[in-house]
This record gives sequence, structure tokens and C-alpha cells, in this order.
Amino acid sequence: MEQYLSLIKTSPLFRGVDEADVLPLLNHLKVRKKAYQKGEFLFYSGDAVSYIGLVLEGSVHIIQEDYWGNRNILSQIPEGFFFGEAFACLPDSPATVDVVAAADTVIMQIYVGNVLHAGQVLTPAQAHFMSNLLALMSAKNRLLTEKIRYLTQRSTRQKIMLYLSDLARKKGRATFTLPFNRQQMADFLSVDRSALSAELSKMKKEGLIDYHKDKFTLLQ
Repeated sequence: MEQYLSLIKTSPLFRGVDEADVLPLLNHLKVRKKAYQKGEFLFYSGDAVSYIGLVLEGSVHIIQEDYWGNRNILSQIPEGFFFGEAFACLPDSPATVDVVAAADTVIMQIYVGNVLHAGQVLTPAQAHFMSNLLALMSAKNRLLTEKIRYLTQRSTRQKIMLYLSDLARKKGRATFTLPFNRQQMADFLSVDRSALSAELSKMKKEGLIDYHKDKFTLLQ
């Protein structure tokens, strides 16, 4: 795990943990490293998940799929970020989403039950970790609320405009790069890909936006 130590130390999960305490904390959490190929599922909806996954290489998609295979991307988890915390903290609650490798990916599995259910006074490092976990779970809840805002828009154009406006606001500039390709963006916004492409083309012709591949500019 030492080869990923610099990445692990900069992860929001380990913010505030003294450098000398990181490896002992990882040992206490009984972390494991596991590699996945692009398209391979890490776990499925209905599975019991006992760990938080920290992405060491690559990225994963959190998705929901119905009986007929219609897929909706809920979020993309890049290198240095984590997923599965809600299921790991509630061991009797099965996963409600699928997680799939969006690229060749390496994951660190963190077994938080060793801290949550230890029945002992936490060390400063463990206390920092748990405080970070709580704060980050709250932040993810806020992001889920944003996702709901997109889905409740009445039209494809309204969904696109709100999503692009949010990206521009977060980046602090009118030009930015999308984190998704067209199909992934359509899945994220729960719209048909052809309808998405057609609406983007209309918006470009009307002078609302300009784009080339995944680089977008919002126009006045």
C-alpha cells in the first residue's frame, strides 16, 4: 500500500490525520487492495457491502439499472475519492446501486466496522477519520439533492441548462470540460442520447452555448 500512500494522505477521508499515523490507521481498518478491469462490476444492487472503496487508480460509476437494462449514472467517482460509505456504515442495509469500473481501476477497501463497532475510545487518528467520514457523507447528500434538481426539470433543455450552469458556477468560468461523454451525460440526466444531442445542437445554433467534444462554453 506504500506506493499509494501520497494519494491516500491527500484523500478527504484522511484529512487532518498525522502522516505518521496513516499506516497504523490503515492497518487497524484492515484495508485491502483490489484491481478491476474496465466494465467489471465491483458490486451489485442487493449485495451486502462491508467496506468503503477508495479509488487509487482509474474511476468508477455509481449506476442504477432497471429490469430491462436501462441505465442511469448517478455519479462518477474519480481517483482519490470514495464510495459505498452508506452501505458500509449500515451493515444490515444492502446496496441499492451497482458500482462498475469506468476504466481499469484499483480500489482500496476500507473496513470501517473496525472503528464504528470497536466499543473503545478512539485514537486521535481514528477520530479524525470518523469526523471526515461524517462531513463527506453530508456533502454527498448535498450532491444527491443537486441530482434530484436536474431530474425534476420538466424538459431536456431545462435539465441541460441547469446542469451546465452548475458546472460553470463550480468551475468559476464559462468554459469548462464535461466529466462525461454524451452517453454518460444522457444517463446522468435521465434523457435519451439522441434527444440530448439534438437539444445541444439547437442550443448551439441559437447562440446559447458553444462546444467541441467535451469542452463547453456558455455564451451570453
